[in-house]
Amino acid sequence: MPSKVSCLYLLTVVCWASALWYLSVSRPSSSYVSQMAFPVRKTPKENKNATLSNIRTRSLNPHDFGYLINEDKKCETEAPFLVILISTTHKEFDARQAIRETWGDESTFPEVRVVALFLLGRSMDAVLNQMVEQESQIFHDVVVEDFIDSYHNLTLKTLMGMRWVATYCTKAQYVLKTDSDIFVNMENLIYNLLKPTTKPRRRYFTGYVINGGPIRDIRSKWYMPRDLYPDSKYPPFCSGTGYVFSADVAELIYKISLHTRLLHLEDVYVGVCLRKLGIHPFQNSGFNHWKMAYSLCRYRRVVTVHQISPEEMHRIWNDMTSKKHLKC
Repeated sequence: MPSKVSCLYLLTVVCWASALWYLSVSRPSSSYVSQMAFPVRKTPKENKNATLSNIRTRSLNPHDFGYLINEDKKCETEAPFLVILISTTHKEFDARQAIRETWGDESTFPEVRVVALFLLGRSMDAVLNQMVEQESQIFHDVVVEDFIDSYHNLTLKTLMGMRWVATYCTKAQYVLKTDSDIFVNMENLIYNLLKPTTKPRRRYFTGYVINGGPIRDIRSKWYMPRDLYPDSKYPPFCSGTGYVFSADVAELIYKISLHTRLLHLEDVYVGVCLRKLGIHPFQNSGFNHWKMAYSLCRYRRVVTVHQISPEEMHRIWNDMTSKKHLKC
């Protein structure tokens, strides 16, 4: 009889082979999405008397999207030392699988508990939604909220992660928010930066800190209209490619966001929320928001590196784990 692991692997291969076929054929486009065939798992209703219930005033940004897929019991048995929130899109299965098999493997460091979750909105394509549902049933590491998954909704995706931690994982110590094309040096992050044997920090936020201002060129990917953000400078903010914060900050940011006008630039928006909270992000040179050529000694010093393909992720991980005995 085939093992459970081989069955899951075979199911994964079949699902993804179907996905590649589906994405490769041409189909008539349609904007009709009101009757998506998206099998939704029932999620327990949130306790109205829970952590977030003391928000009395009317919300400017209520973030009242329901969960289409949730993993609400991830933190029930044991509070994690680190929760990893990975922003991803439906078509990035290869990237998610590479992360699961490399730095995002929750069992790599048995002495500290790590929980990794992939964050998504709802696709306009019903088949992609169904494929993510099947993927979730295999790996149980996907959370989906009922908003359209798009670049301009990245802020909503980050806020859903903050909301999830504040609701379902209140006893976690730290949170890493990152993207699916990022390589994370977990050993450096856990043992050199966060240090499990030391007293947990509070109101802590660190990453690659950017001091800049809004771009008014409408052709830019980072265009910010003056009527949306009239100031000439942004508050200090961490690049959205990767930042780490103490878990208490998740609830603080989520609560303040309910009364803070949304901005489509996710990292800038988090910076705006931090300024309101009086939390100053710390600069850390280990966080890189650009691509960096691989060398063993260089990558041992970093926490994050941007623009890493699934193939590169496997190569880097295999090289670093097989050469731990080598000195730089």
